Amino acid sequence: MPSAPGDTGAKSSTKRKVLDNGDQSKKRRKSGGMGESEKAAQIETLESEILESRKHYNNIATLIEIAQTQAEDEAYAIAAAESLCRVFIRLMASGNLVKRKELSEKDITVVRWLRERLGDYGTALLSMLESKKLAHKAILLAMVVLKAEAQHLDGRDEPKFPRSFFAAIVSALLQSPIESLREEFSEKFISEYDDIRFFTFQAIKDFLTEQDQSIDDGMRNRVFSLLLRIEDVPGSNEELEGFYIDPPSKKKHPLYSLSQHKKQAQEAWLALMHLGLSRDQRKKVLEVMATSIAPWFTKPELLMDFLTDSYNSGGSISLLALSGVFYLIQERNLDYPQFYEKLYSLLDADMLHSKHRSRLFRLLDTFLGSSHLPAVLVASFMKRLSRLALNAPPSAIVVIVPWFYNLFKKHPLCTFMMHRVPRTKEAKDLIESEGVMDPFLPDERDPMETHAIDSCLWEIVQLQSHYHPNVATIAKIISEQFTKQSYSMEDFLDHSYASLIEAEMTKNIRKAPVVEFVIPKRIFTKAEPGPEEKDSLLVSLWDFGSL
Repeated sequence: MPSAPGDTGAKSSTKRKVLDNGDQSKKRRKSGGMGESEKAAQIETLESEILESRKHYNNIATLIEIAQTQAEDEAYAIAAAESLCRVFIRLMASGNLVKRKELSEKDITVVRWLRERLGDYGTALLSMLESKKLAHKAILLAMVVLKAEAQHLDGRDEPKFPRSFFAAIVSALLQSPIESLREEFSEKFISEYDDIRFFTFQAIKDFLTEQDQSIDDGMRNRVFSLLLRIEDVPGSNEELEGFYIDPPSKKKHPLYSLSQHKKQAQEAWLALMHLGLSRDQRKKVLEVMATSIAPWFTKPELLMDFLTDSYNSGGSISLLALSGVFYLIQERNLDYPQFYEKLYSLLDADMLHSKHRSRLFRLLDTFLGSSHLPAVLVASFMKRLSRLALNAPPSAIVVIVPWFYNLFKKHPLCTFMMHRVPRTKEAKDLIESEGVMDPFLPDERDPMETHAIDSCLWEIVQLQSHYHPNVATIAKIISEQFTKQSYSMEDFLDHSYASLIEAEMTKNIRKAPVVEFVIPKRIFTKAEPGPEEKDSLLVSLWDFGSL
C-alpha cells in the first residue's frame, strides 16, 4: 500500500513509519476467518483513525479495497462503503478536498490524492449497482455523496450541481439489470426533485448520443422504462420549487424555467426515437403519448410524422395513435382533414374483440361528443357499430347501446333512426309488395356518404332477443322513453365474459322459475307401459325398428 502523498517529502524514519502503517493495513485486509463483529470493529477502527489524523489517510485506500471486494463478502463491502461515505462527507465539509491559494505544494498533493480516492470510491459505489443485494444501498450512498460534493467540493458559497458524477450515476443506473432499482430511483429522486429530473433528462440524452448505434434492445428497453416513469409535467415556473441541491440564486437559471425542463425532456425522447422503437415499444409510447410524452415537448409538432405514420399504419397501432393525433389537433391545430374518415375505417369486427376496446370507446365519446358535428357523420358511426354489434361479444354490446343513448341525447336529429315508419300509402304499399331495402352503404369509406341517416337501427331490435339476458335487457333501453339524462360510460367499459357471467350468477332471484326440466329415463327406446312414462320426442319422430 503506497503512503499518502502528504508524506512523500518526509525523513527516512517517517517513511518507515508510513510503510509500517501500510503493512498494518495489508494485515487488516486479510479478513479470512474474521467474524462479523471483528470486521465491524476493523472498519470502525480504520474510520476513527482517518478522522483523528491525516497520517492515517492510507486507511481510505484500505476501505476502498474492502468496498471493491463485494463478490467475496457483500456485507463487509457495504459496511466499508458506508464508512467511506461518512469519512468523505466530513473531509469535504471541513474543506480538506478544496484547493486553496494559501496551501503548500505538499498540501495540494494531499488534496489531489484525496480527490482521486473520492473518484475511486464513486466507481466502487457504481459497480455495486450490478448487485441485487447492494444496489439499493449503493444508489442512496451515491446520492448522499453527490449532495456533499455540490455543497463542499468546489469551496463556493453557492452549491454547484455535480453533473459529471450524476451522469455516471444515470449511466450505471441504465446499465444495471435491476429494474426495481430504476423504479426506486424514479420514486425517491426524479419524482420528488425538479433538478434531479432536469439533469436526468440531460444525462439520458447525452448517454444515448454517445452510445448511439451500440445500444442493444435491452439497453433501449431500460432507457424507455425510465423515461416512461417521468410522467407529471409541472404547470408553470412557480411549481418548480423542489430541489435536491440548493438552487442557484440567479432567477434566470434554466432550473427555474419550465420551457428549459421541457426542452431537456424533448431532446431525451427524440434521442431515443432516433434509435428506433420496436413494435411493443411503439405501442407503449402511443398509449401514453397524449398524457405523459407530448406535454413534455416544447414543440409537439415534432411528433407529427411519428403520430400520423402510426395512425395510417392500421390495426391496433392506429387506435393507439388516435389520442396523440387528437392532442396535436387540439393543441397545435394539426390539419388532418381525413381524421374522421380514418377513424370510421378503424371500426371493424376485430376492434370490438380487441383488448383496446375500452380505449376506443373513450376516444369515440370524446371525438363525437361535440354538438357541432354533422348529424350525417354521427349517424354513420352509429349505424356501423350497430351492424358490427350483431356479431360482437356481449361485453362490447353492453357498451354500444348506452353510448347510442348518450349520442341521441347530444344529437337529436339522429333520433329518426330509432323508429322510422312509412308515412305515405305508396311507401306502405311498396313495403308490402317488395319489402324494405336498407339504404345504408356498409362498404362506403366516407362517413358523410353512407346514407346512414336515412336508415334505422333495426340491429338493436334484434339484440333485444339476444341469448345473454344482460344484453337483451340493456338493448331495450332504445325502445323505452328517454327519461335518463345520460349513462356513465365507465360503468360499462371494462366488462368481460367473466364479469357478465358473475353478475348473472350472483343476481338475486325474487321468484323461482315455474318451468322444471326433467331428464328422461329413455332417449332412443320406447317407454315401458304405464301412466308416468312417455316416449321421448326422438322416439316419436324416428322409427329405430326399421334400421
